Amino acid sequence: MRNLLTLADLKSAEIDRIFAITEDLKTKYSQGLREALLPGRVMALLFEKPSLRTRVSFEAGMINLGGHSLFLGDDVGFGARESKADFGRVLSQYVDVVVIRAYHHQTAEDLARYCTCAVINGLTDYAHPCQALADLYTLKELIGRLKGHTLAYVGDGNNVARSLAEGCGKVGMKFVMATPKGYQFDAEFLALLGREVPDLELHVTTDPAKAVREATAIYADVWTSMGQEAESQQRRKDFAAYQINAKLLAKAPSGAFFMHCLPAHRGEEVTDEVIDGPQSIVVQQASNRLHVQKGILAWTLGAQR
Repeated sequence: MRNLLTLADLKSAEIDRIFAITEDLKTKYSQGLREALLPGRVMALLFEKPSLRTRVSFEAGMINLGGHSLFLGDDVGFGARESKADFGRVLSQYVDVVVIRAYHHQTAEDLARYCTCAVINGLTDYAHPCQALADLYTLKELIGRLKGHTLAYVGDGNNVARSLAEGCGKVGMKFVMATPKGYQFDAEFLALLGREVPDLELHVTTDPAKAVREATAIYADVWTSMGQEAESQQRRKDFAAYQINAKLLAKAPSGAFFMHCLPAHRGEEVTDEVIDGPQSIVVQQASNRLHVQKGILAWTLGAQR
């Protein structure tokens, strides 16, 4: 049993193993096979935030693997009716794995501290490891060996950016981030990257054109994440020059992919022309959430062969 709260929890070889399991299960899925690696296992989804991709991919994935899923709503009283310690210790008696989607990363860490079952971070304000794994797996499908390629991230240095930076360091990709001053990675996270992925080639700039110059893929996320709505007007001003549009895409190598974790704020961080264009792989990314979640669940619960 293992927890997955950030990609710092995984070694490079473990990411390779999750990808190998994913590839095997996805191939079988395309052939109409649903290999029941987790019969009788139960997953609890504990979500403080709304979700489409994370919820449906985990629920469908667990069903594909022969297990069961429980969506826990407000009625369970998480964080309100009893202590997190009591909640986690009791919930662990009923389920094999908890996927938590929380506003604050500390909430996920607290739950993992008290649970005796596996805990997976389905998204917090600090990290989105499952999304980053699906993104890197998608690129691996398209280009093969990831080492030596460049992922250019244009936008806020948020949870998705942090997980992508960690992931790139684990798989040998160069990570270039274009973001305004004041929205870049903080010193604490940069120090963590130095410890966890010392070989990561990280470049940070305020110039989007410079960032995409050698990009294999260009990645965007919303400028205003859930919980930051009060900052939306200021963020639209600060990020106005960071939109992924045809003009910026033309500054990247021919055939560079466009990526987005979705949902997208069309007309803000990306134009319709780009997200619906031939270089966009956003649907493939979303589709692979299902298959990578299955790989994560099988690896986390020790069911891989």
